[in-house]
Amino acid sequence: MSVYDFSFPKLTGSDNTSLADYKNQVLLIVNTASKCGFTPQYEGLQKLYETYRDQGFSVLGFPSDSFLKQEFADSEKTAEFCKLNYGVTFPLFKKSKMKGSDINPLFQYLVNETGTKKITWNFNKFLVNRDGKVIQYYGSRTKPEEIESDIQTLLKEEVNA
Repeated sequence: MSVYDFSFPKLTGSDNTSLADYKNQVLLIVNTASKCGFTPQYEGLQKLYETYRDQGFSVLGFPSDSFLKQEFADSEKTAEFCKLNYGVTFPLFKKSKMKGSDINPLFQYLVNETGTKKITWNFNKFLVNRDGKVIQYYGSRTKPEEIESDIQTLLKEEVNA
């Protein structure tokens, strides 16, 4: 199993998008929220995306209201908020749960792969290499710019055949 085995609808669409579409890219997978103290991290995530997307990097955002209901109920409102306030153009997926029996299966997989006990809050981040291997977990307090050197290192690595 790998991150490529999961599919989810985009935030403003109904068709499932396979994460296999991001094969051979370095990924930063993040659970997000629009009304959280860490929400300004959207700006840093967008900057990383703009800086490195042409080198094979993508940020994948998964909005959630699992922690104090800090996400809009309406997907369109979330998309508009992210675009207007932070210029977000990286892929955002439908709102999903980050804890309990309904946890998004991708995040359950990421937690299991990193040995992290659980998603602790909004803006937990998981770095995935070009082969789909989960490399690192970063908590909410880790700012996107603090991950940049790790992204640069992974972008230089070859894809295993």
